[in-house]
Amino acid sequence: MKSPKLRRALLAIGPVLGLLAVASCGGGSSSTNSDAGKGSGAVPEPKKPVTITFQSWVNNDSMKKFASDFHKLHPNITIKLQNVNADSAGTKLTTQVAAGEAPDTVFLDSGDVADFASRGALVNLDNYISRSNVIKPADYISAFKTPVIYNGSFYGLPFDGETTGLFYRTDLFKAAGIKSPPKTWDEFLADAKKLTIPSKKQYGFALFANEAYYYWYPWLYQAGGDLLSKDGKDVVFDSAAGKKAAEYYVNLVKYAPPDYLNSDSYTGGAAFANGQSAMYMAGSWFASYMDSSFPKIKGKWSTAPLPNGVAGCKTTTAGDDLVITSDTKNPDAAWKWIEYLASPKNVGLWTYGSKDGSELPPLKSLLDDAVKAKPVLKGFVELMKCGVSGTVSNPKFPKIQEALNTELGKAMYGDETAEQALENAAQQAQQILEH
Repeated sequence: MKSPKLRRALLAIGPVLGLLAVASCGGGSSSTNSDAGKGSGAVPEPKKPVTITFQSWVNNDSMKKFASDFHKLHPNITIKLQNVNADSAGTKLTTQVAAGEAPDTVFLDSGDVADFASRGALVNLDNYISRSNVIKPADYISAFKTPVIYNGSFYGLPFDGETTGLFYRTDLFKAAGIKSPPKTWDEFLADAKKLTIPSKKQYGFALFANEAYYYWYPWLYQAGGDLLSKDGKDVVFDSAAGKKAAEYYVNLVKYAPPDYLNSDSYTGGAAFANGQSAMYMAGSWFASYMDSSFPKIKGKWSTAPLPNGVAGCKTTTAGDDLVITSDTKNPDAAWKWIEYLASPKNVGLWTYGSKDGSELPPLKSLLDDAVKAKPVLKGFVELMKCGVSGTVSNPKFPKIQEALNTELGKAMYGDETAEQALENAAQQAQQILEH
């Protein structure tokens, strides 16, 4: 079973920020192997045996089988799997890049791609993609394609993904006389109030100050707001739409279990499982987590798209990508490995085709098959049509997210208003962009 997808939110606040400080100190590759992949026709096989390293936190039995099957097809290429802890993946790769010792290929959180690409740490894949009969850029869902493109070029191949949707306790909804999940902000707020019964330690919706920015994004987009201007030079999340979304979002703390406010979305899953939270916002990873960790409440919960705001259907997306580092001595062989993994067949096996997996394929051509295989994914697939990448392709953005997270967290604890939180975060963010 793959590492839960909540790591995207956790890493964006923690280890990824270290990348900005460490990598900027110098060291590592100065070239992005811009000549890699030049030519036409099929990328040639290596003439002698080579070993390609692949670093990830998902080197499970499925990945081992991929490596074995790949070697059978390409006997001169051996894949060496290198394990890394999910919580320290960004930090470790940063250190490796700075020392010029990065692995050939990496399973990378989509939030990190632009950051590493901007520092010359990744190979530009445009030449390889133009020669491939397997990788079809037009088949990628836009929200999953955005994070792997930097300065107009591909630096990664989307491998798995998710949209953020709504989980709700059908048993608690029935007890409260609520017949269906909320479809609008007004309905969501009304349901949160009705489902909040403090004397029973039951609340309408779970909030996490430690991940405040991540779960605010859907509300921001639903309100018609955005994070940065189209040219990426100005902060716009403190617009009127942004402030309306922040006020609505922070106000939900009145209907959230207080014991979990200082927690994170992984630990806080227990609040949903034990009935302390009747509604829960999370990516599709949460479905497999619930099935494996809390089988006793199976049949007592379901999923649905997030409620619509004035801007209609909007939600965030996240994913994991396959990249080649600039330290590789064998870019052609490295490309053959990530191209193999990113083929539609293997993407399907890795996501909805895995026994316990509830990740989404980032390919349009696989969505119908995903729903047939895992009906619980239906709501999340529906949200793909209105998915917005929560990742801004700007190497300075992780630090901006840190400021936004801190200020929204303060607002949740009542230390400042939601409007003050956005204004303070915007001021810090603008300074980050300008320096």
